Amino acid sequence: MRPSERNLRASILLIFTAPFVAEYLLGDIGIKAIATIIVMAPMYGGGALLIREIARRLKLGWPRMLLLAAAYALVEEGFTTMSLFNRDYLKMHMHLLDHAWIAPLGISAWWTLFMLNLHTFWSMAVSIALVEGLFPAQRETPWLGKLGDSVVAALFAIGCVLSTAITLHMDPYVASHTQLDVTAALIVLLVALAILLPFFPQREFTGSVPPPWLTGAVALALGLGVLLIPPVWNWGAFAAMCALDAVFLVGLSLLHRRSGWTAVHTLSIAAGGAFAYGIHAFWQTPVLGARPVVLLRGGQAAFLLLAALMVLAGARRTARWLRTRGFAVANQRPGDARPDLSELPG
Repeated sequence: MRPSERNLRASILLIFTAPFVAEYLLGDIGIKAIATIIVMAPMYGGGALLIREIARRLKLGWPRMLLLAAAYALVEEGFTTMSLFNRDYLKMHMHLLDHAWIAPLGISAWWTLFMLNLHTFWSMAVSIALVEGLFPAQRETPWLGKLGDSVVAALFAIGCVLSTAITLHMDPYVASHTQLDVTAALIVLLVALAILLPFFPQREFTGSVPPPWLTGAVALALGLGVLLIPPVWNWGAFAAMCALDAVFLVGLSLLHRRSGWTAVHTLSIAAGGAFAYGIHAFWQTPVLGARPVVLLRGGQAAFLLLAALMVLAGARRTARWLRTRGFAVANQRPGDARPDLSELPG
């Protein structure tokens, strides 16, 4: 298969993997409503592919890619759904903003941080890492040309407009001008930081790292921790989520700078996140496709199995690719194949 064909396959796969992870693997939408992935794909998939293309073309690395992913989170939850500001989102009476409420800003600290976690790490970073694991030889290069990137940008814009229209049809709530203006300013700031911050050479450390199964297990545990924090803890829930985020980011930033870190470790972090979503889905009440229960649970099991198959295939392909380049997966990294400090996985 020619590189262009592989890149096109990878791009299409990411377009559908992002909504799959974000909505179906999480458990927000059941298998009975699987057809809605066509509606979800332009925004989620277009956003994920656009973020990846920008990051890989400009060689931004994972930390800056995460900044772009955080900007995406604000686009979706601040503009297309406006759930960050709507105290009765979609008239579902879920009281999402009641926990750690900040009256002057009209937001919930817990819900805002929770949405940033979900979209930055899971919707965008996990989806990108899973697909890159299936195409290891192209994991650090752009998949599309300038024309393709323009099409993806248009697809993302169409997806955002479509999502906004659907949300407003279901719930005509509109945030205040101030809230929307501040959200827009934060989005611009995050994108500017991702692209314009100067690059500094990062010191590399010798030493071993835990095996990929262990890094994945820790990511799974921390992911479940974030997902299962009771929001009724209010500011305690916000503090607990901050603590888990800090443990994850600090620990990962230290480990991946060691000489033993490989692309398989990066994939293991995404795998832990994907499995956390898939397991959590069995406690999640879907917004769509909740009945019949037997079909719902069977669908959730199928989604989790599909994620596991993606991880397994990605791990095999990545490990095989590393071995062909003369590197041992367990305790060495492959020079240009191994993530440097700019490649901190979500």
